[in-house]
Amino acid sequence: MTWGLRPRVVHWLYVSIIRPSVTFVPLVWWPGCQTASAKKKLSRIQRLACLGMLGAMRTTPTNAADALICLPRLELVVQSEARSAAHHLWNLGCWSYLHPSGGHSSILMRLQWLHPIFNMGVDVTRPAFNLEPKYRVTMLMREDWTKATGAPPAVKGLVWFTDWSKMREWTGAGVYRHL
Repeated sequence: MTWGLRPRVVHWLYVSIIRPSVTFVPLVWWPGCQTASAKKKLSRIQRLACLGMLGAMRTTPTNAADALICLPRLELVVQSEARSAAHHLWNLGCWSYLHPSGGHSSILMRLQWLHPIFNMGVDVTRPAFNLEPKYRVTMLMREDWTKATGAPPAVKGLVWFTDWSKMREWTGAGVYRHL
């Protein structure tokens, strides 16, 4: 009889919950993630997850566990997420170079220097919202129809109507299209 979570569940918890919470807002804490102490802490987190996924003993080497599961080191995942976020912000025109050689801006500078393809723009479409309605709503009650003299106003397009009838749980409605 085995104790603890199944390896598949540990993998799901790590990939779906732990890693996204560690890589949340990677641009903000990416520079701090490059220190030796932060790399060591990230390695500990991933080591625990790998041992749980493998069901291995605690004496298993960390690099061997990572290789068996094919998981990249966690600091590399954070760096990849930070590069991706920086590139997206740059392409949207939301990136400013306050301190291009250091801090948070350095990741985009490194990315564009090491891989010149990232200097190219991408096909980005900014969303455009048109909140002007292209329709008109006219609410007429039964009394308006019965007391009105002459024909109802001419309408081009769709006309939705109901006679407000209800029988038990059913209601009536209809659609009419005037050409």
